[in-house]
Amino acid sequence: MHILLVEDDSSLAEGLQQALGKQGYVVNHVPSGRLALAAFASEPPDVLVLDLGLPDMDGLQVLSELRSKGLRTPVLVLTARDQLDDKVTGLDRGADDYLAKPFDMQELCARLRVFERRLSSVAVSHVVRVGEVELDTAAHAISVAGCEVEMPRREYMLLKTLMENAGKVLTREALEARLYSWGEEIASNALEVHIHHLRKKLPEKFIKTVRGIGYSVPRR
Repeated sequence: MHILLVEDDSSLAEGLQQALGKQGYVVNHVPSGRLALAAFASEPPDVLVLDLGLPDMDGLQVLSELRSKGLRTPVLVLTARDQLDDKVTGLDRGADDYLAKPFDMQELCARLRVFERRLSSVAVSHVVRVGEVELDTAAHAISVAGCEVEMPRREYMLLKTLMENAGKVLTREALEARLYSWGEEIASNALEVHIHHLRKKLPEKFIKTVRGIGYSVPRR
């Protein structure tokens, strides 16, 4: 899942990027409201984590502008404003959830998992099955024909993206956006290497190459 983090506290932002990255999320960061709006215009994220106390404009204004454009991206507000009126105002402006600072990382991750389940085409279950392959998004576990298979974080993220979009062809660019944050150095053949390693652990012909376009897995 691709998260855009809008937070002007650089040390907090760095810590969140590292912690959420370890949970399998791709987190891009901007420190201001205007940059957040520009990021949405170029590459809308799956989820927005939005601080209200930004240096150039109020976070609620950012939220209002996004909603006025019809964007329904789930928004989790992070803020030091913990008064009831502030929470009500944020929710009325279109926020989906609200977390007051300071907060526990486990609680933040739990709330993000709720968003992830809503976004998934299999929102009624945390288990995705395609043929003999089963992926448990809650446990971050994968099994093939009933046998558990170990995978590094990026292989897991790649397989999860493909399985949640079973039957669809995903471009190289779309897959890389789910695996790497802005500024990360990406080898020209990195995606192909991940696909190669995945194929060794999955049933034959489970991942199909659509030449010149991208990759897909069978429809569920």
